[in-house]
Amino acid sequence: MNKKCRYWLWGLLLLLLPAFSQATEQRPLIYKIDIKRDIDNTTQLYLRNGLSDALRLNADGVLIHLNTYGGQVDMADSMRTAILYNPIPVYVFIDNNAASAGALISIAAKKIYMRKGANIGAATVVNQTGEAMPDKYQSYMRAMIRSTAEAHGKDTIVQGHDTVVRWVRDPAIAEAMVDDRVVIPGLIDSGKVLTFTAEEAIRWNYCDGIAESVDEVITQCLGYPEYELKSYSPSWIDNLKGFLMNPAMQSILILIIIGGIYFELQTPGIGFPSAASILAAIMYFAPLYIDGLAQNWEILVFIAGILLVAVEMFVTPGFGVMGIGGILFIITGLTLSLLNNFNFDFENVSPPDFGRATLTVLLGLGAGFILMLWLSERIGHKGLFRKVALNTDLESSVSVFVPTGLIGKVGVAETVLRPSGKVRIENEWYDGVSESGFIEKGTNVLVVRFENAQVYVQAVKPRQS
Repeated sequence: MNKKCRYWLWGLLLLLLPAFSQATEQRPLIYKIDIKRDIDNTTQLYLRNGLSDALRLNADGVLIHLNTYGGQVDMADSMRTAILYNPIPVYVFIDNNAASAGALISIAAKKIYMRKGANIGAATVVNQTGEAMPDKYQSYMRAMIRSTAEAHGKDTIVQGHDTVVRWVRDPAIAEAMVDDRVVIPGLIDSGKVLTFTAEEAIRWNYCDGIAESVDEVITQCLGYPEYELKSYSPSWIDNLKGFLMNPAMQSILILIIIGGIYFELQTPGIGFPSAASILAAIMYFAPLYIDGLAQNWEILVFIAGILLVAVEMFVTPGFGVMGIGGILFIITGLTLSLLNNFNFDFENVSPPDFGRATLTVLLGLGAGFILMLWLSERIGHKGLFRKVALNTDLESSVSVFVPTGLIGKVGVAETVLRPSGKVRIENEWYDGVSESGFIEKGTNVLVVRFENAQVYVQAVKPRQS
């Protein structure tokens, strides 16, 4: 190739270089997370997984497409913290509603964009019936939403010859969304909880722009005429985990765990109650363990509690230190598994988190105790639970019982009594309950009393020769 051709080739390459650079330039990546339901464990999982995915993809921004009437305060607290301290800027597009917990989440975002006709505010903490909760709950929510607004800092604005320093988002306005006693001249009087329309939110710096679609937010508000959009698609596992981690579902699982253990101890052998209790325990701890909430030692504390209760019932009849210790271990294991603590370091555990965890466990235990009392009165009698009893016809068996004739007689344990099982006395079979701890099959037993169609027995020690 002669020198003249080389010059032409180099000139052509120099002319094409800008075109190549433009072609290889990457478009900004915006990662979208849809939150269009009540704020709960499931939406918290959506946000957490979406933010993690956006960080992995090195996205330029995260856009939350929001439409919610609110939900659980503790979940909203977790979500607003994740948004505030996310290394990638998070924006929110309020499609229609950002009420209550939704307002808190929106205020945490770097920029708020709203659709015409959308609303933000009304963040008073209410119960399931819509009534305002006591002031101690409102106080925590007031502080939380105020600190969220303060986290965005202040702006310095030049007005004529004056320099004005003002909050990017006025904390007093955020507090007025929770407390109807807050008065802001020209905005809201006492006795009203603040809710903004889109235009009002712009006027008071709680909205950074009005848009009618996600595309309009990205192209016109964020200034990305060309962009790549990726959306978080929740899996069925996410929805299942969110369902199992719902406080109501967790209380039901605790009820099944405790109820299954109790009824298994009342019947010989290992059967359905044990299977139900084990399955409920797996469903309770598995999503918490996967999420990093339940640590190995917390699960071991729960198991140790079960073992202590079993030892109390099988080895040492009555109820003493072992039983009380076992119950405390069970409650501790169940409760700590719900909290984001590390080796008793509760720095990242908020009061609502602790309150929700304690209430969830106590509701489950309380419901389990009530269920045990209710079923104990019905199992074996007429009705739905008649066939659950060990005997198939309780009324006919009662008719042949002669309590005064049974007391003092010696029989044989035909099954293991732990403490319930089957006892044979003079070739007649009875439902028996041990009053001397664990009794092995084949052990001679002495009838000490008769109640509720059951013989209460004690092990007969063999005579010394």
